[in-house]
Amino acid sequence: MTLVRVATYNIHKGVQGIGPARRLEIHNLAHAVEQLDADIVCLQEVRKMHRREAEYFPQWPELPQADYLAPEGYTAVYRTNAHTRHGEHGNAMLSRWPVVAHQHEDMSDHRFEQRGLLHSEVLVHGVALHVVVVHLGLIKASRVRQLAQLHQFISREIPAHAPLVVAGDFNDWGTTVQSALGKAGLSAYTQQKAATFPSRLPVVQLDHVYARGMTPVGVHVPRGRIWGQMSDHLPLIADFDLAVDPL
Repeated sequence: MTLVRVATYNIHKGVQGIGPARRLEIHNLAHAVEQLDADIVCLQEVRKMHRREAEYFPQWPELPQADYLAPEGYTAVYRTNAHTRHGEHGNAMLSRWPVVAHQHEDMSDHRFEQRGLLHSEVLVHGVALHVVVVHLGLIKASRVRQLAQLHQFISREIPAHAPLVVAGDFNDWGTTVQSALGKAGLSAYTQQKAATFPSRLPVVQLDHVYARGMTPVGVHVPRGRIWGQMSDHLPLIADFDLAVDPL
């Protein structure tokens, strides 16, 4: 068995606060991602670029945020969900293991929210592990339709026998997500409550890691003042055992 650590983190575009009081947190987030020590990091609200923020913050990184956040030796995969007046943002996946393929699917349900999923295939000791990063909508009816689309995507694009991780910000703290993903054979580690939002005083769990074809080992949410300052979400870390053939 091989231990695979998966983390999911909504980084709020690397900036906290609003107006003149807003502050750049992307440099702290880079250290935080490294501290997670995850084999796979699933990120939401990741900037590819933003002209206005780059002008406002003298220390705005020249690299796109996914590449900037990737620890040394990791592969960064990014795809855009939303185009805005000054830039674009979307989902990203950072992998310690080789990435052999990736694709994006638009999940926008209405014109006010641009959403998407990022699907990557990662090779772990010769085993193809599929990773889907999602950021679902704010409206429940939209989430229901997006979950149905996600189910169709999994059935269409991912072999039924292949190990699979679906992680991200589901914007839902009820049973809707658990029920929908259960139909696709996915489950989450549920032995302890893992509230992730809001980061300063977390009361609900919006962020989840669902998996199939792997044995859950444990789940952990980092706590503390520093973690509460970098984003409006806390990261969630989930460990799994993945069966691989001995060499």
